[in-house]
Amino acid sequence: MKTYAPKAGDIKEQWFLVDAEGQVLGRLASRIAAVLRGKNDPRYAPYANMRNHVVVINADKIRLTGKKWSDKVYHRHSGWIGNLRSLTAEQVHEKHPTELLRHAVRGMIPHTRLGNATMTRLRLFAGPEHTHAAQKPVSLDLSRRRSGD
Repeated sequence: MKTYAPKAGDIKEQWFLVDAEGQVLGRLASRIAAVLRGKNDPRYAPYANMRNHVVVINADKIRLTGKKWSDKVYHRHSGWIGNLRSLTAEQVHEKHPTELLRHAVRGMIPHTRLGNATMTRLRLFAGPEHTHAAQKPVSLDLSRRRSGD
């Protein structure tokens, strides 16, 4: 008996639609990252591009628990001395409503060439409309995990 190894031709593109309204940021991001990598497919291989696309709508309506809106800080540095910039989650959300979710998903994807290719298949939209209706994305309910049901 041989081990199955998926080939590039065996893998078909799949499109998924996720509604982020009222979802907790980290939990939603971990589930989106798993779908992007293809871990929901029985043919999953960690080295393969599983060609899963995820379209997220209402990304501006995510939730953060506790006092994270004011306490969670995002840093960026230009490389020059004294150019460390820090913004709270609330400030980032005001400027770019989808960046909190993009940043969270990026942190859960491998930082490799495959991870970069995976992140290009994530589409985030702040409102309920998206531009990928022609791809007929399948709606995913990531609101809660089922415990043994």
